[in-house]
Amino acid sequence: MSPILEAKQLCKNFGKHHAVKQLDLEIRPGECLALLGPNGAGKTTTIEMLEGLQEPTSGSIQIFGKELKKNRNEILENIGVLLQETYLYKKLTVRETLQLFASFFSHSLTADEIIAQMELKDKADVRLEHLSGGQRQRVYVGCCLINEPKLLFLDEPTTGLDPQARRTIWDLLKGFKRDQRGILLTTHYMDEAEVLADRVAIIDQGSIIAQGTPRELIKDTCGEQTLLIAFKQENPEKLAQLKSSIPWFREATQLNNTYEVTITNTVDQVGELLSSAKSMDYEVDQLHIRNSTLEDVFLKLTGRSIRDE
Repeated sequence: MSPILEAKQLCKNFGKHHAVKQLDLEIRPGECLALLGPNGAGKTTTIEMLEGLQEPTSGSIQIFGKELKKNRNEILENIGVLLQETYLYKKLTVRETLQLFASFFSHSLTADEIIAQMELKDKADVRLEHLSGGQRQRVYVGCCLINEPKLLFLDEPTTGLDPQARRTIWDLLKGFKRDQRGILLTTHYMDEAEVLADRVAIIDQGSIIAQGTPRELIKDTCGEQTLLIAFKQENPEKLAQLKSSIPWFREATQLNNTYEVTITNTVDQVGELLSSAKSMDYEVDQLHIRNSTLEDVFLKLTGRSIRDE
């Protein structure tokens, strides 16, 4: 099937600053692509170009097989956008807000249909100013679904939601994909990306530095498992000796008093670590093994945790 969205050699310059550099992206029907990146990586600029909010310096954007620049109004009629920060008139009720958004499109669902989908029936006639942050977020998600879009741009869609509400949104978006519609997702929740994304693209310094399914990225970048080690006492000299004798341990990242490193052969590598530590009388206090995650991929590729962004 042809891509719903296809960007080729996309560039954006601000004076001498190259914010986005020859970037290629595509989203196919029924696919969710998670675009992840540190602050200043070019992620927001990329999304704004794809949404038609910024003009690329060079490159092409096609949505539904049509050039965005020449068919902007027609394309915007069939996409939904949830911005990272949304400000709506809070004196309107939930129903009035959704009716207002429905009036912007030639075809839309009714306000009551969206209210039911968002599980807001008991809040339908409540003003936005009296809703909780999580309830308002559900209204905002509802606004970008009102026109039954074929392509969704979701920037931090579950921020402020409690775990149950997050899962409600996840289930809704899974249904959206089953209808062969596409999603471009940005999120700081790595579990959200792993649950929803069919593919992940990591952007840094204006370029895509890694792309693939969550499982492919985890396996190829980090290995299947991550080892966490804490020593009885901090001893820089013995730690240096340990890193000198175990090449793979040199890749360990220190988090407070714990060292974290991805491993590919659990039994052999743990045995090697314990044996070397024992030989130099460097006592291991705690040892924990967990499955690697997209958070580990992001940290290894960008040098920063997504939670720090």
